[in-house]
Parts: sequence; C-alpha cells; structure tokens
Amino acid sequence: MFDAVTLQVLANHGRAAAENMARTLFRTAHSAFVKETQDFTVMLLDPQGRTVAVPLDLGATWYSGLTCGRAIAMVDDYRPGDVAFTNDPYSGYLATHAPDTHLWKPVFHEGEIVAWAAGHIHNTDMGGAVPASLSRSLTEIHQEGLRFPPMKLMREGVFDEQILAIMTTNVRKPDLNVGDIKALVGALATGERKVLAMVEKFGISAFREGLAGLLDYAEAQARGVLADVPDGRYVFSDYADEDSVEGNPCRLHLTLTIDGDEAVLDFTGSDPQLTSSLNVPSGGDPRHTILLVGIYYVLYTLKPGILLNQGLTRPFTCIAPEGTVLNPQFPAAVGMRSLTCARLRSVIFGAFSQALPDKMPAAPAGNNCIVNVMTTDERRRRTVIAAVNPVVGGGGAMPHRDGSNGSGADAAYLKNTPIEITEAETPIQFVRYGLKPDSGGAGRWRGGLATEMAFKVFAPDTRITARNRDRSFFRPWGVLGGRAAGLSDMVVNPGAANERRLGNTDVAVLEPGDVLSIHSAGGGGRGDPHDREPWRVALDVARGSVGETAARNDYGVVLRDGRLDEAATTALRAGRKRPEPVPHFHYGPEREGYECEWTAEAYDALTAILMALPVHWRFFVKTQIFAARRSAEARIDVAEAYRRVRERFPQVPNVADAAG
Repeated sequence: MFDAVTLQVLANHGRAAAENMARTLFRTAHSAFVKETQDFTVMLLDPQGRTVAVPLDLGATWYSGLTCGRAIAMVDDYRPGDVAFTNDPYSGYLATHAPDTHLWKPVFHEGEIVAWAAGHIHNTDMGGAVPASLSRSLTEIHQEGLRFPPMKLMREGVFDEQILAIMTTNVRKPDLNVGDIKALVGALATGERKVLAMVEKFGISAFREGLAGLLDYAEAQARGVLADVPDGRYVFSDYADEDSVEGNPCRLHLTLTIDGDEAVLDFTGSDPQLTSSLNVPSGGDPRHTILLVGIYYVLYTLKPGILLNQGLTRPFTCIAPEGTVLNPQFPAAVGMRSLTCARLRSVIFGAFSQALPDKMPAAPAGNNCIVNVMTTDERRRRTVIAAVNPVVGGGGAMPHRDGSNGSGADAAYLKNTPIEITEAETPIQFVRYGLKPDSGGAGRWRGGLATEMAFKVFAPDTRITARNRDRSFFRPWGVLGGRAAGLSDMVVNPGAANERRLGNTDVAVLEPGDVLSIHSAGGGGRGDPHDREPWRVALDVARGSVGETAARNDYGVVLRDGRLDEAATTALRAGRKRPEPVPHFHYGPEREGYECEWTAEAYDALTAILMALPVHWRFFVKTQIFAARRSAEARIDVAEAYRRVRERFPQVPNVADAAG
C-alpha cells in the first residue's frame, strides 16, 4: 500500500514525465499555434484510459479530467509501436471539434498494456467551409472539416501513409498538420520512455497500485474542498451574445447543488442545440471533462497544488439533457464549442461565487478570440494560413488583488506569439498590440484590462477568422459592489471613412491597406470602487490603466495635472450615497435591460416549451418566439408568442399542455 509520501513521489514523477512530453512537443512543433500559442495537451493515462498526470507549465488546461476509454475501446489489437488517433467529436466523445487531433500510444511491459501516453494538438486547419475550419456561421459538422473516427495512425512504428495522404489532400496547410502530428508522436515516445523508467523504479505491482492511488488521492482532495463549501442550491445563468449569426442570445443555466462532499451540476434550462457551431459535444457523459473545466479552476483556486487528474471529477455529476446546447445530437456543428465553454465556465464561477463570496473572483473576460489569417505572401509567392495571436481579456478581480491584465484567468494558458515571429511568418504589419485603458470593471479591486490588437494586411482577398468572438453585448459581471467590465469589439479601418464595426462577426475579407482592430472584454471588478485607495487610482491613471474621467466618475478620485487632489477626492466621495443592500452581481445595463423582457419566469416557460418539442424543432421555435415577442405591439407572454408561432406554422407540434 502506498503511503502518502511515496504517492506524492510517484505524482511528481508523473508530472515530470508529462512536462517532458510537453517540452518535446513544444520544441519540435511546426505551427505557431502549437509552438507559440501552446494550444496542445499531453498526459499519461492508466490502462483504462483515465488521465493520471498532466503538465502545469506548458499547454492547455482543459483536460486534466479527461478519460479516453471510449475512444481507446473503438480500436482493436494494440501492439507495441502503435499510435491511434481521432478528431471526430461524435466518435467516442474524445475530440470536441475537428481541428483537435487526439493521439494515444499504448505502453507495454512484458506484453501487457500498463499505461497510455496521449495528447492532442489543435491543427491550424482541417479543411471545411472556412480557413481554419471554424466559424459560428457553420450549421452542421460536415462543414467543419475532415473527420477521422478512432483508428490506427501508426502500426508497429510505421505511419499509415494512406491516412496521411487523405489528410494532406483535404487540408489547406498539410505541412503544418503533418509536422505537428509527428511532433506529438515524438512526445508520446517520450512519455513511453518515462513510464517504463517509472515501472523500473517502483516495480510493476507498485506502479499499478500507484496509478490507482493517484486517482483516489485527487478524489479525496476534491471531496475535502467540497466539504468546506456550504451545502445548498445555487442558481446562476449567463449568456453568449448570439446563438447564431445575428441571432438571439444563448442562455446557459446552472443549478449547483452542494451536499457534503458531492456536487450536482444540473444544466437543465440551458438553450436547445443550435443551428450554429456553438454546441458542446459532451455525449451526455455526467463527468465529461469539457463540462467540468470550470470546476478544475474552482478547485485549484480553493486549494492551490491540488493533484490534477481524472479523480477530481468523481465527486461531481453533470446533468445535460440531450438535444441541448451542452449535449447536441449528430450532426450538429460544434466547431465553436470553445466560445460556449467560456460562458460555461462563467456560469460555474457565478454559482460558486454565491456559495463562497469571500473566496471567488469576479467574472473573467470569457472571450479568448483566436485570430487566423489566410493571405498571399508576395515575398515568397505562396498562400499563408496562420494563427496570429490570441486576444485574451482580463481576469476577474480577486478577493485580495486586481485581476490579471490581458490574461483572463481561465484562458491564460493561451500564450502570446511575439510580434516579430508573426510578422516574419505572415505578411501583416502590427499597428498596435497592448492593453486597453478603462476596460477593467471598477472596484475596490479592479478587473483586469482587455487586450487590444490591430494589424494591416497587404494582399487582396485576405481572409480573417476570429473565432470565439463574444462579450460585445453581455458584459463580464462584477461582484459585491464591483462593476461589470468593458465590452469587446472588432472594427475594420477604425476612425477612417470606410470604418466597419463587425461586432461578433468571426469571418471577414480584407483588402490591401485594410486594418483590423480587435479588443477583448475586460475582467469584472470586486468591491465598491469608492473603497479603492486614492493612491491606487492615481497610480492606475499614471500607468494608463484608468483615465482621469473614469477615475472621477467611477472611483470618486480627483486628479489635477496628473496629481491626486486629496481634499477634492474626500469631498466628492463624501457626497455619494452607497446602495443598500449591495447586490451580489453587477451585470451592466445591457443584461439588466434584456432581463426586464426575458425574466427568469419567461425563460423557464420558454425552456418548458422547447424541451417538450422534438429536437429538430427546438431552435426554430425558439427563434420564432423571440421574433413574435419583438414584433408584438404590446408585451406578450411566452405562451401567447408560442400560440402565434403555431398560428403561422401549424406544422409545429402542439406541446402547450405538455409544457404546463
């Protein structure tokens, strides 16, 4: 039986092995999105395909609770040297959109599989309707690129050249895809060597026992954290700006129930699956890692140093009804699931904020925009497609400090690509790249500032995809008197006569000389802004984080010629009446106005109707009910709007009675 000390030693060996895998991939990858932005993962799995070790310093942070068991079981007759792979979101529910290519390799000891080395890379492009394969405008998964169900990519150390030929024929930048895949294969080989070294060090029996012990250890830590959260039922909703191109808001709804050392996350009340690519392919798995990413952040916030592996998921049960945005039916498009997942994390953070108001931060920006450019490089006479840079917003204000600037907490794993590298590899010119003043929510602790990026293009028909565009209408919320953050935006040729505001549009065509400017949202503030020390506000102004007007209006701080006027500040603050009681959340005028029309009761009525309908009718009926309520000469309730929809479209099933 492993004692706690020896178990921690094994955990350290596992993490070191995963870090070595990540380092191998990081140093040998071909695309900037993998080698610079670091949108990849690596991990070690137990024989059942459950994650037992992940790196902390390199790569994405989504997959510490991943289990590959369903996908592994879809491939037969594993042999030494084999590598299997998939990128199909509906085959084993391992990949979650087509650019994410997952690979796994069996690690044999004396003829028996004792572990797996695994990981994924985000390919720059997998073909499909748009460059980089992803856009909210896509309506079915067949438009999102080439898909491979779980199959062998390598047999006993030899690549299947037919599979590679199919891929290279159908993607826009085959060299990048193949180069990144081979880099990941190298990382898996590193993992295999490290596992065999651990087997030699600990012995095979102890190694097997230790892997099971690591999962139990993480489970016990997670249960210990939950046991300190007050029992109760915590309800929270948040919105993506649009459920489709120029569509209606998409609501995610959570009822979090804490009972001792267990928790249920019930997403009933979230919107139906969409006729856009914002759907999240969870397959209904009650512990699917993509539903629980926000939980990992909460656990790590409450217990830094918690062991990250699949054992963390055991105390949690998710309910995501089939045919909803969090559990769509095939062939729903899923390419932009990362946008919805950002909002999903905000929903989880909001629920836990009510349970633990003294420990949880305000909302992060929640719109990690990934910008891809497809253009012609006149210098080399070739087409270039590349990820330019993630435009990640500010972190939410913490109980003890300001939010992180330009590195929004739950999206901070996406690293900046140096401008010099981007300009060397892609024929664009950066005009601006930095932090946006006055974008963080005001508070005793200020929300983190947004990122702002602008660049000029030089070739005709330059195509931009800017996936995860969101938060241009619904702001990241503040807490405990803190204010909601600034909104995001995307503009072509800002300030010029031909300026175009694109809002959440994620595909654009630019011509020579055009400038594209994008900025993210900021992070929400925490605590009353008038409790922020005047010297801090003066320092914010000196650093360019807050303007003098905002210092006066939001914080009650007066500066003259850049210097703090203490007497005027004291007088201004003394004349302000504090709100009583202080609401837990501040959402901003946009959401407050929206929820005057779409109250919780109205949305519950809408959800009841939609869930009673067959899946293929749900999104259509939602859209028509929204339109009916907008066009009515006076406000009508949801039931009347549904009646009018059926009057126009009698083929819509009558579920009024079933919906209550």
